[in-house]
Formats: sequence, C-alpha cells, structure tokens
Amino acid sequence: MASSRRYFIKSAGLSLFGIGFVPSFLRRTAFALEQPTLSAQKKILVAIFQRGAADGLNIVVPYGEPDYYSLRPTIAIPRPSATGPETGPGAGTAIDLDGFFGLHPSLAALKPLYDAKSLAIVEAAGSPDNSRSHFDAQDYMESATPGLKSTQDGWLNRYLQADPEADATPFRAVAFGPRMPRTLQGAAPALALDDLRSFHLPGGSGSYAERLGGTVQAMYASASDPMLSSAANEMFGAVSTLQKIGVENYAPANGAQYPRGPLGRNLQQIAQLIKSGVGLEVAFAEVGGWDYHVNEGGVEGQLAARLKEFGDALAAFHLDLGDRMADVCVLTMTEFGRTARENGNRGTDHGHANVMFVLGGDVRGGKVYGKWPGLKPHQLNEGRDLALTTDFRDVFAEVLVRHLGAQTTSPIFPGFTVSPSRFRGFLR
Repeated sequence: MASSRRYFIKSAGLSLFGIGFVPSFLRRTAFALEQPTLSAQKKILVAIFQRGAADGLNIVVPYGEPDYYSLRPTIAIPRPSATGPETGPGAGTAIDLDGFFGLHPSLAALKPLYDAKSLAIVEAAGSPDNSRSHFDAQDYMESATPGLKSTQDGWLNRYLQADPEADATPFRAVAFGPRMPRTLQGAAPALALDDLRSFHLPGGSGSYAERLGGTVQAMYASASDPMLSSAANEMFGAVSTLQKIGVENYAPANGAQYPRGPLGRNLQQIAQLIKSGVGLEVAFAEVGGWDYHVNEGGVEGQLAARLKEFGDALAAFHLDLGDRMADVCVLTMTEFGRTARENGNRGTDHGHANVMFVLGGDVRGGKVYGKWPGLKPHQLNEGRDLALTTDFRDVFAEVLVRHLGAQTTSPIFPGFTVSPSRFRGFLR
C-alpha cells in the first residue's frame, strides 16, 4: 500500500510538471536544490518492447530452411543474391548473416553492427506459456512470471529492489511512455516520462497555471506526511536536473540521425540522459504496431516500414553514444511470435517463439544464438508456430548477471531457478 501511495504521489506531481502547472514555490525549491551528484560511469540496460508480437521469421529470415518458403509463398523474404545488392537501389533479398539466417533488407543499418560483433541475435526465444493473448503474454513477460497473473511488480523493478543504491538519483530507472510500464512497476522508485522536453519550469505569473500552482502549494504546505515530502523532493530534483542538462538543445554525436517517430525520439533522449551522467542504470522504451494479420508484406509493406524505423533508431543510438556503448546493453523483446504459415489475408496470426536482439559493448556479437528447432510440420509448436528453445527469463538473467552484475536472482525471478549453464553466452 505504501509503495502504491508513493507512486501515485510522484506520478501526479510529475504530471503537473509535464503540462506546465508548476507553482512558484516549486520553481524556487527546484532551483535551490543542488543538482544530484553525477554518478561514476556505470553499466546501463536499455530494454525495448516491441508491442504487438513482431514477426521474427521475417525479421531474421531462416532462408536456409526450405520449409520457410513453402509456408510463406507471398510474404517470404527472398534468399540472399550473389549478384544483386543487399542494400540501396535494387535491394530486395535477405542480408546474409551466417549462411543460414539473414536480416530483413529494411534492417540494413544493423548489418555493420553485426559484422563488428556488437550485435547478437537469440533465436527461438520466448515464453513457455502458450497464451496467444497480447495482454496476457505482455503481462507474463514484463512480470517474468509466465502463466501467473497475480504477480504485483515487474522484473526490472524487482532487480532494483534486490540491488538498492543508497545514493541513487531519481533517474536510476526511467521509462519513456505515457504511463509506467508493467516492467518497472513496483516498490523501487522509477520515473515515467513521455518526453523530456515536456518537463520544464515555466516562468510568468498571473496565469491559470500560476493560480492552480497556488492551490498545489497550499496542499504541500499543509501536508505532514513524510512520504509526500520525500516524493516531492524527488520531483524537485528530477525537474531541476532536466532543466540544467538542456534537453532542448541536444545534438547527437558522430553525425547520428535518429528517425522520426516515438522510438527514435525516445532513444535519442535516453542517449542524452546517459551522456549527461544523471545516474541512469535502467531505461525502458516501447514501440507498437507489429500486429499484422492482414497485408503484412514481405520486402516491402507494413512490416518493412516498421523495421526500417526500428533498425535505423538502434543504429543511430549506437553511433550517437560512441565509446559510451562499452557500458550499455540494449535488449529487445516482444510478447510472442507469429504463425509460421501465412494466413489467407497475406498476414500472420499469433504464434509462439520469436527473436531477440542484444546490442552493446560487452556483447559477443556477429552470431545467431540459440537452438534452431526447424519448421517442418512435426517440429512446429502445436503444428503451427516456431517452437521455443530458449526461455526469455534465461536471456533476462544473463543480461542482469553478466552485464549489470546482479548478485542474486531468486527474488527477481520467483519460481524460476536461474542457471548459468542455460545462458546462451552472448555476453562476455
């Protein structure tokens, strides 16, 4: 109950900041506060959720699997061509990775990262629960308790609880979105920000916002609740920090150009927080629009357009951070895969296992990890989907242990025994 009240108080206060309703006493207090001490360079995890169940079989194409083409006569991605270009004008085939798998051509921006061994791919990964409900499957993945709906907090919040930091700043855990994602809900403090640029300390007086601010000021002044005071101090510190790092004037480094759209914007702002040294350890972003039951497309179409934005955003983030990527790990996920066979509407339906990307400085990239289960009829899950060979919790655990240095995992993954023997080895 206490954590819920604290979350409500902080969220309500940050919402006031976000829409500009900042009372004068908050402005005075925020600027009077010292900027939080900049943390020593630390390991950072950026989790990206592809909401809607992305089609992993057309993202990382198993072109060496003959059944792939018989299952998808109109939407399959052609095998790599020995004569045609992989990128640019005339490109229209899978981009070869290892002689069996290839990237969708819209992900051309990621191929140099794969070749540089900064990008690893985990195939046939996902949840052991067979739910085909978006809501349930997302809930199970974000709580990391497949099949159990009673879990109250998210897996990354439990990590924060298991590894508390006495000197953590309000920016230790930040989610970009209109609300706190299930992944970061829980007792440990976290911020949910839709856009860094919307958090400001406006000036002026006599406005409706100022009059409303007087009401909020009176509310805070009359409160004796220490929880309210603590949450208010966190809000003041967060807004003060954003004001001082100059969110409006950020210029990406190394010529990086983020694509237009929420994911590009969010990754750019995550990069800004990382380079500003505000104590970020865990960041969360999401991108929707992957549920293509009708007219999914192959080389071109709806999925191709979404992948172009996705790949270009990841590549720009990597370029922008430069040497700082040595301390950063990006992990992508989606609630489940799509059916191996295309449907009658040239789309795909809800499936099972899928693909995950891992990008960063301590990644053993340039390799597709995981056991490939095959696409023959007897190899498919329930006769229709890519079968599971890697539990997503083993992927999460490898990132927490080998990248963030988690010392204990039992409270993070209740009811699941983490074993390094099941780690795929994509991290040093």
